[in-house]
Amino acid sequence: MQRFVVPRYLAETAAREAGLGSWIADLPETVAGLAGRWSLRVGEPFQPGGQCSWVAPATDPAGADLVLKVGFRFPSGEERDEAAGLRLWGGNGAVRLHAARASQSTYALLIERCRPGTPLGQVLAEPEQDEVVAGLLRQLWAQPHAAYPFRPLAEMCQAWAEEFENQYATSAAAERIDPGLARTGIALFRELPGSADSQMLLCTDLHGDNILAAQREPWLVIDPKPYVGDPAYDVLQHMLNCEGRLAADPAGLAARMAGLTGVDPGRVRQWLFARSVQESICSALMRQVAGRLAPS
Repeated sequence: MQRFVVPRYLAETAAREAGLGSWIADLPETVAGLAGRWSLRVGEPFQPGGQCSWVAPATDPAGADLVLKVGFRFPSGEERDEAAGLRLWGGNGAVRLHAARASQSTYALLIERCRPGTPLGQVLAEPEQDEVVAGLLRQLWAQPHAAYPFRPLAEMCQAWAEEFENQYATSAAAERIDPGLARTGIALFRELPGSADSQMLLCTDLHGDNILAAQREPWLVIDPKPYVGDPAYDVLQHMLNCEGRLAADPAGLAARMAGLTGVDPGRVRQWLFARSVQESICSALMRQVAGRLAPS
């Protein structure tokens, strides 16, 4: 019998997170069941893989080149609407969804495989990545979203703000941002979703590792975490991953991404300040960025 392989990142997450051990123990049966249901030949999982999912190449009886993604459903439910988002985008900017199933502890997606599948962050310099990210975001935002009840961005921001406040109260003084900046930033993080002029279907986690080189289109998005809200929020994760430029000129980077995506530069700057505060515990860089972007 062939040994079932657990990718490295998933194994590392299981060592930290309660509940994943028993879920991983059931993975061989889960994957076999999905392979049977969808008539798949499933290969060895990609390494080092995802932190919370088992992902492997697969082919169907017609020889289609696919990927099977089997993920753990956390109580926070951040993965809840991934299938719905991919289905709604219909291959416009993101990988195509072929099938999906979910249970109480597991979600499974059968998606288009990207070849060569090289992450954007390994191919292009950051300024060129900016342009790809912006183009993909404009594609994703263009899709009407009223047909499905996606969660509002305000829901995510509220949960993250509460998490920040709980962590701030118990963190060492050296790891915390100035209390005044903390109050201002986290209040803004809660307020910004409600003051947006437009509401788009957002990816919320778009960066160079979640954009893969493909053949159908030059680049396709994977692993979205869809919410409906302010498009100015959606440029944040890419900027947070550009640490050198973020440290050197956060306002300039915010203005550049706003210009490339056509959103309000003032709102992008506000979002970057608020998110930097939210991410500031144990991060000297985020405390530095928040300090430089703080409202006067």
